[in-house]
Amino acid sequence: MNFLLFLKQYITKPRTVGAVLPSSKYLATKMIENVDFNYSSCIVEYGPGTGVFTERILKKRKKNTMVFLFETNKNFYNLIKEKYRDEPNFYIINNSAEYIGKYLKKYGICKADYIVSGLPFASLPNNISSNILTETEKYLNKHGKFITFQYTLLKKNFIEKYFNEIHIKRELRNVPPAYVLCCTN
Repeated sequence: MNFLLFLKQYITKPRTVGAVLPSSKYLATKMIENVDFNYSSCIVEYGPGTGVFTERILKKRKKNTMVFLFETNKNFYNLIKEKYRDEPNFYIINNSAEYIGKYLKKYGICKADYIVSGLPFASLPNNISSNILTETEKYLNKHGKFITFQYTLLKKNFIEKYFNEIHIKRELRNVPPAYVLCCTN
């Protein structure tokens, strides 16, 4: 069912969905391998889609760790909201990641320890990407990490404008293969 929903959303909204298939379990594992779940009080996820990364984050986090998701697609938002309706310290927001500050403040959070992103920066308009990355840099803890994946490295230089250091790994067991960028300042 998730596959069909994902495919339908890609066909109708390719600029914001960015892929034909949900991310693989291998990509999900690689996306969260740099998250220290023992020392994180707040994890944010941008663009969870059908929740492949969300599932791993929720399984590994400490129960008092707050998790915030930003999903603009109403269909994905409803799917995730229903699937995790009983999850404690879990907040899904049907709005753009550009507004991370507004929602963290609403819940008394100053900064996130980790921000995991499934957003397709290569297909998003530059002004939206820029707004998201500006806010990401602003609301990420000093030693926090921004972890994103992209299918090409076309936006690497763009992302480097916001982060001092980017470590890149490749995940071939995904359709299409993806690059995981772990970004820090």
